[in-house]
This record gives sequence, C-alpha cells and structure tokens, in this order.
Amino acid sequence: MSARWSTAVLDPQLAGGLAVARSPEGFLVDANGALFPREWLKRQALEVLCEHGIGHFDGEPVFLLELRNAVDVPGCSWRGLRAFMLEGDFDTYTVLAYAAQIGTWAREHRFCGSCGQAMTQIRWERAMHCQACDLRSYPRISPSMIVLVTRGDEILLARSPRFVSGVYSTLAGFAEPGESAEDCLVREVREEVAVEVRNIQYVGSQCWPFPHSMMLGFHAEYAGGEIVMQPDEIEDAQWFSVHDLPPLPAGRSIARYLIDLYVARRLGLPEPVLPR
Repeated sequence: MSARWSTAVLDPQLAGGLAVARSPEGFLVDANGALFPREWLKRQALEVLCEHGIGHFDGEPVFLLELRNAVDVPGCSWRGLRAFMLEGDFDTYTVLAYAAQIGTWAREHRFCGSCGQAMTQIRWERAMHCQACDLRSYPRISPSMIVLVTRGDEILLARSPRFVSGVYSTLAGFAEPGESAEDCLVREVREEVAVEVRNIQYVGSQCWPFPHSMMLGFHAEYAGGEIVMQPDEIEDAQWFSVHDLPPLPAGRSIARYLIDLYVARRLGLPEPVLPR
C-alpha cells in the first residue's frame, strides 16, 4: 500500500474531500488527473448509481461516484484503468485500482442475489445488505495463480488470442473450489500446455483489478512433457532463452516481475521490486 494512500470505509454523508467518477468507459480525467474536488464533481450532470467512501489520499478523504453511463463534462474525458497502469503516477493508479474493484462490486450487488430485492449500503463496513432476507454481500476477491515455468536458462512463455500482438507472458488461471494454489497451478499448466512441473516456489502476490483478481505468483521447474497448446486458450507457447526474449507484459504487472526476477537471478543482475 502506498504511503500516500490508505483504504477506509467512509460515510458518504460526510462533506468535502476528493472524488473519482467511474463509468463503463473508465474514469473521468482532466488536465490535472482523475481526482476532483468532490463537491465540484457532484454538481456536474452525472448519473450516479451509488457513492462509496474508499479511503484517504495525502490525508484527504476520497469518494467514488459509480456512474450509470459516461457523460460529457467540459474539459474532461474518459480513460480506462489499464492506461493508468501502463503510464503515469503509480500512486494514482493504486487509488483507481481499488476504486474500480469497489465500483464493480457495488454495480453488481445493487440487488440481492438470493431474493432479488434492492440492497442497501451499510455505512460502517464495506457491505451491501438485503433487509428482506438479511443477506450481506462483501467485495469479491477471485484467487488466481500465475506461474513462470523454468528450465535452466529457458523459460516457458505463451500467448493468448486476447494479448497485445506479439506479446508473450506467463501462464495463469483461476482457482476452483476445493483447490489449493499449488493444485491450481499444476492443473492450469497441464491444461494449457500439457507440461508437468515440480519445485513450486511462491514469489509474491498482486491485486489485479480486471476486475477483481488476487494473483498469487510462483516459479516452478519443468518436470516433463511436450508442449501441447490448449485450443481456444493458447495460440502459441514456446521455450525462450533468458538471453533472447520476445516482447513481454507491462512492467508493472506481476507477470513481468516473475520473468524479470528469474532472468536477474540467472544473469546475476540486481533483482527487481514488485510494484505494490
């Protein structure tokens, strides 16, 4: 967590502070960024679905305005979260990444998943409550493993049809009910490229707000098998030398960190730091 940013449950009835506005088109921005004086933002013609107090940035309370649709605001435009991840101030991205997850949860839990009645926001905790059946819904976190499979000076990288053209990355997948992270890793590697692994080593984790994953990062050694790509999921997978790598994922992602860390260790270079 950034020294400038801390999460907190804030009552939307509090006055003042800063705010971010999020729509299906991304976050509202102007020449100064995505954080606006809250009272100014609320005077704009925005279709607000809900408002949540999400924390403090540089000591100022911050609120999220989750919008039904994007609207034109003079001097402003809409920018997707991935653009903030790839460029600009990482502290601001951290705020917006959290806001995006809270906004997704709030948008998807306006109605009770059990009885269908409207949910109400609880002011003292991050939860939505159904008065009809007493169900409480909390923000969703989806655990996922991400792994770099290694073989000496070679690493196994693959690309999905959804990737940016030419980019290769690590293997990843969501945990299923009843699985440990290690079980998930072994299954996903086997499913995606038909390879077996051993010596699984946990490296680190990263919140991945697209839309609400918790990425658990690992290194694992190749144990056997030939690459057989999973149809519709993997369009190419290869062993690459640490001396000759293809285009790689964004530098702020845990996928890139897993690769850079292993390469640094093999080549005796300074180890990178995982962005948090």
